[in-house]
Amino acid sequence: MTANLEPLKTETPWWRLTVTDEDVRAVAPEKLLIILEQLFLIRRFEEKLLELSIAGILHGPAHSSIGQEGASVGAISALRSTDKINGTHRMHHQFLAKLLNHATPAGYSPLSAGIPDAIQEVVYRTYAEILGLSPGYCGGRGGSMHLRNPEAGVYGSNAIVGGNMSHAVGYAFADKMRGVDAVSVAFFGDGAVQSGATYEAMNLAALYSTPTVFFVENNLYAVSTHVSEQTRETRLSARGLSLGVPAIEFDGMNPIAARLAMQEALKLIKRDRGPVLLEAQLYRYRHQSGPLRGSAFGYRDKNEEEAWIARDAVQEFPSLLERLGVVSSSDITALWPRVDGILDHALARLVEHYGNEKKQRIYPALWPDPAEVDRGIRGDLSELDPYEIRELEDVPRDDLKEAQFIEVISDAMLRNMNRFDDLFILGEDVHRLKGGTAGATRNIGSRFPDRLVGTPICENGFTGLALGAALNGLRPVVEIMYPDFSLVAADQLFNQISKVRHMFGGSFPVPVVVRSRVSAGTGYGSQHSMDASGLFAMYPGWRIVAPSRPYDYIGLLNAAVACNDPVLVVEYNDLFKQRGLVPKTDWNYIVPFGKARLARAGLDCTIVTYGSMVDRCCRVVEASGMNVEVIDLRTLDPLGLDWDLIGSSVKKTNCLMVVEQTARGTSIGSRIVSDAQLRLFDWLDHEIVHVTGSNAAPVVSEVLERAALASDEQVGDALRAILKDRGIAAPRH
Repeated sequence: MTANLEPLKTETPWWRLTVTDEDVRAVAPEKLLIILEQLFLIRRFEEKLLELSIAGILHGPAHSSIGQEGASVGAISALRSTDKINGTHRMHHQFLAKLLNHATPAGYSPLSAGIPDAIQEVVYRTYAEILGLSPGYCGGRGGSMHLRNPEAGVYGSNAIVGGNMSHAVGYAFADKMRGVDAVSVAFFGDGAVQSGATYEAMNLAALYSTPTVFFVENNLYAVSTHVSEQTRETRLSARGLSLGVPAIEFDGMNPIAARLAMQEALKLIKRDRGPVLLEAQLYRYRHQSGPLRGSAFGYRDKNEEEAWIARDAVQEFPSLLERLGVVSSSDITALWPRVDGILDHALARLVEHYGNEKKQRIYPALWPDPAEVDRGIRGDLSELDPYEIRELEDVPRDDLKEAQFIEVISDAMLRNMNRFDDLFILGEDVHRLKGGTAGATRNIGSRFPDRLVGTPICENGFTGLALGAALNGLRPVVEIMYPDFSLVAADQLFNQISKVRHMFGGSFPVPVVVRSRVSAGTGYGSQHSMDASGLFAMYPGWRIVAPSRPYDYIGLLNAAVACNDPVLVVEYNDLFKQRGLVPKTDWNYIVPFGKARLARAGLDCTIVTYGSMVDRCCRVVEASGMNVEVIDLRTLDPLGLDWDLIGSSVKKTNCLMVVEQTARGTSIGSRIVSDAQLRLFDWLDHEIVHVTGSNAAPVVSEVLERAALASDEQVGDALRAILKDRGIAAPRH
């Protein structure tokens, strides 16, 4: 029996764009001349950069775009300064094209005008950045692979393949939410198309109809791997069809084809919202990095290279303009020394004895100050200055009421939604189930349906969207359902959010809050029971807070939402049903970062702990009659620990124990022990004791799960052993 197979069709448009002479004539002559000058300038820019690389002046890789300039120059000529772009490690051409257009004055013509100072400055500062020098746009920290200038609409290039696309979706998401008329363009290569991050970003853009253009430069090779070795379907523009994303493929060696493709994408976005996928079919003439061709490494055929070189936009486009009467051969000839003069003038300001191969070197005064190496990892928290700092102990008892921890979580977030118009929440199921899977967003959806965004299962994608939105002026709160899932979003959390400000110069806000519920002890097993605090603590851009009582949760969440640094808010399932005192009405206060609290006073030993272990340690101490001090850290990140309180306590007790519930391998306590040893050695008369869970992650079996986590018995046994070693047989008063 033969099955009856009926062909299915998609209504998602998919086109091949072609260009005629009439299309070229339809472009204003002055625009064609600007495109031509930019083509020449970008080509020469990179040729001179490769010369500096060979001479040892450039530190690090040089991923040139030689051969690919036409597509970027043409496409970006259709954008405005307010439109945003980002790119990959190979972004010199897009960065320069966007900044040059931003800097070009009205009425400018390369054949009749002098060189504007703004254009000269673009070249100078771009060279400075790539060479790692302080006049660069990021102070030299970004170099070749991390270029950023938001004034011109460049929100940052990315050295992680596929890492940039969800950011562009986030820029566009923010513009759409605020009613800003702008598009965001993500530039990437054929290698990134095979990444799951690309699928996630495109799906989110389609799902939320964001004004995003996905611009793939199909140069046929991901380093040395041909596109046919990467995917069975080599027509990369087909990737959008299954997601409902219209696609246009075109000759990427033709700047006007790229310009028209971008203009068509803008029309589609205006008519049908977004997004759109553009595939530029083109070729890079050099290897992944450096001056050699791919054939020198054996993965490309010389005949293939020569066939593509014959289509070089830097040769073909001026010939086309000459044939159409837009320019003369003498005009073309005159442009080359003009762009050489712009480039040489910039390099002479950066390189001493520029052009003298034996003597040239970077001007020493242009190197960044090594003392500034850590500046910009995180901010100075001055944005929190307007907020009142108030501790529970400062509030009159008559002004307090009892509340359950889980109710406080949702109510505190709702109050912040009222306070900040640019605040939105996203995550899996946050908009359903009467407040998400844990009730943390209860009542928010009915009040702010457009700012409570339920996402697909794509932690990496929606976390990247959050970063892009934060860079474009919003304050996202990301709910990661279980801390273990942060590993699915590891690139965005640690390579991106943690590093983005520092590597781009350290002078802009990154207000991303991540909320994560620790469910150890609930039988959810090894992949749902992690406490990710120790993982986040490895990346110093993150601030980490772990409230142990409802009052502190309100104050720390208020601080986290108002903060311009990334903040992880750790929520312990063990505490959700507990009740505690909170203000009856006035919740407009903060508990400051880096301020621990004394949970219990004592003389014989100091316990440093956090989260659900605070009350447990206090109960163990009180039940045993021991005279032990308990400190609730509240802030967990290594750069934010309250060493003043810890130090004053240890100087009194001469003894320190660090207690945490989680598995030893992913704990934060080992770092605390190490730092305490360095800071407090002179006041310790006993080794620092670290009580934590086992080496194993908790499993489903109830008895094995209990065995994997730190217990009250372990805390008590460790304390008794310490006091015995110190000859303290009974409590002192």
